[in-house]
Amino acid sequence: MKKPFFAVVLALVLLPVFAGLPLVARVPANLVADGIPAIPSELRRDVSRYLEFRSAVFNGWHPVRRELLVTTRFAESAQLHLVRNPLGQRKQLTFLSEPVAGASYHPKTGDYILFSQDRGGGEFYQLYRYDSDGRITLLTDGKSRNGGGVWSHRGDRIAYTSTRRNGADNDVYIMDPADPARTDRMLAQMKGGGWRAGGWSFDDKWLLVREYVSINESRYYVVDVASGKMELVTPAGEGVARASWAGAQFARDGKSIIAITDTGSEFMTLVRYDLATRAITPLTRGLRWDVERFEQTPDGKKLAYAVNEAGVSTLHFLDLETGRELPAPRIPAGVIGSMEWHANGVDFAFTLTSARSPADTYSINLATGALERWTESETGGLDAGAFVEPRLISFKSFDGLEISAFLYLPDSKKFPGPRPVLINIHGGPESQFRPRFLAQNNYYLNELGIAIVYPNVRGSSGYGKTFVSLDNGYKRADSVKDIGALLDALKADARLDAGRMAVTGGSYGGFMSLSTMIHYGDRMRCGIDVVGISNFLTFLKNTQDYRRDLRRAEYGDERDPRMHAFLEQVSPTTSISKIKKPMLIVQGKNDPRVPASEAEQVLAALRAQGNQVWYLMANDEGHGFKKKANIDYQFLTTILFLRENLLGQ
Repeated sequence: MKKPFFAVVLALVLLPVFAGLPLVARVPANLVADGIPAIPSELRRDVSRYLEFRSAVFNGWHPVRRELLVTTRFAESAQLHLVRNPLGQRKQLTFLSEPVAGASYHPKTGDYILFSQDRGGGEFYQLYRYDSDGRITLLTDGKSRNGGGVWSHRGDRIAYTSTRRNGADNDVYIMDPADPARTDRMLAQMKGGGWRAGGWSFDDKWLLVREYVSINESRYYVVDVASGKMELVTPAGEGVARASWAGAQFARDGKSIIAITDTGSEFMTLVRYDLATRAITPLTRGLRWDVERFEQTPDGKKLAYAVNEAGVSTLHFLDLETGRELPAPRIPAGVIGSMEWHANGVDFAFTLTSARSPADTYSINLATGALERWTESETGGLDAGAFVEPRLISFKSFDGLEISAFLYLPDSKKFPGPRPVLINIHGGPESQFRPRFLAQNNYYLNELGIAIVYPNVRGSSGYGKTFVSLDNGYKRADSVKDIGALLDALKADARLDAGRMAVTGGSYGGFMSLSTMIHYGDRMRCGIDVVGISNFLTFLKNTQDYRRDLRRAEYGDERDPRMHAFLEQVSPTTSISKIKKPMLIVQGKNDPRVPASEAEQVLAALRAQGNQVWYLMANDEGHGFKKKANIDYQFLTTILFLRENLLGQ
């Protein structure tokens, strides 16, 4: 039967129009999508609102004016923006192809900005000066890894660390950013990659330097800025229990420091430490949670500190002269990030995020108690106030240890019946999932009806120093067993579908994801490994030199024959033949932490045994994707993978 004449004409008219519309989403130029089906353009359109979340992370106050710096993204990567008043316009300052990692004003005049940036996710950070005319000057050598950039009180120098001497050791340097060519010099030569410059004394004669050994062990030294002579000041050595020290700042008297430490405690507490007598005076008492960060006022008379209470931050103010807590306004429930006092000693700014709000910048006026919101980040037109709040659940593991997890459940009216489950395991391993903004992951809940579970297995921080050490060395497999106990607990929950479960994780969480697929693969539909460790021996061999000893402290020293055998035994590549279900592997080519070879060897092994594997690799990324086009495509790929392998009957 012939087509009607008008239908033929209509087709001829519309053909050029539809021919110009892509049927599939384009793969970004720097991504390699190996074995991944084409992403339908309709999926991108459906997901589009979930691709437009932003955040505004606080960087620092202008020292003279009441305005501040944030990093936010309006194009491909996070850049510096100026905000002149609460909820004011964000004025973009940098327009660079790579993300800006952090920034601060010159602490006296605000004439220029110091900021940090790497290339392609390689984490070989360089320091730059941004002048008022928009000109940018490289301050470091352009090749080594540089960290810190801690201002002296006079503002005439910064202290920072650099691996420029040999690529492995973090030596301490000082420099005047206004005249780097003449003033840049090494202050102290170090051994190891765990060194970081801390705070200056108020007279700028002394510098605190932290040596990080592991999450359970770190110590502070005081360096004479004139001579470079260094003295260990926190307790260490034979007969002294290992302890963690962090965040140290000189007190105003110059005779003591304020720091957080777990010395004599399960949790990180705020203390004053006398440098002469070595006496420790607690500034907080009775806390059963970690003090996570603090900042003194510029005059050293008051401070603000945040406490991590079951994953949620509480904010406190303390008068250092009287030891009394000061009244503080109630802030929205969430997780506090970067924070700093204005030079006026009254305005205090911080970053805050929650399940229903992206990371945004707030301030408190300590004199009036007024809380002001400086940024309100975009959510793609979605009502973030309606997003799912998590429920805290707990269960007993194989040895009776109580493990907790955050469970996000889809709307039961929209999605009745038992829901499929995505288990998302954090990295670190010394990290902790906290109820921050889920951003794109809300799509799984709101549009696909997938429940998400974020467990904090043994080895996670936030639950005391004993808990964080329970996966060290030969205990590595115990954290994997925690996932087995979690699966039992989820199976007993009638709201969840035990027959449709998937697992994902990044970095160490990628190791956990692979291990879950090996040991509990019969209970999983599929798995996702993002920049994950697949073999501890090759990981320790190929990770960047400055990281190797730091990771040995956590995972074990592979140079010991017994530990070598154990690490080989627990490595996923040793038992890779047990993975029978579909896998998605995501990797950044320039990853300095978990090299791309970790993904490549597990990909080759799975392909060799005939597994279904999708592989997404970014040529311009490192330890996780940071550029919008890459992030978006990874998200679309993950949705397609879960639709095909988790949601399908």
